Amino acid sequence: MKLLFSILLVFFLTSCQTIENKADKIGKREIKEITKFLQQPESELKMEMGQPDKINYDEKGSKFYIYKKKKYGITCEKKFEIDQNKMVVAVSSRGCF
Repeated sequence: MKLLFSILLVFFLTSCQTIENKADKIGKREIKEITKFLQQPESELKMEMGQPDKINYDEKGSKFYIYKKKKYGITCEKKFEIDQNKMVVAVSSRGCF
């Protein structure tokens, strides 16, 4: 019984590490993909990503382009902050893999 428990424990821990490694790899790729737009003009972002799904504004005059996509029932949201000079100054993503 102890042997079976030990085997299951090792299998479970190995599986978790594999999933974590894959998630880290995907996360790094996602960061690399969206950070290429930093300090780029708004027009470059729209040329590659298309029209945003939503546009929000803040009190400072910045625009936020929000792109949403669903995969496996999980919503991926990419957000780009556009300053008054029409340049991308910040990026974030959530739920993207």
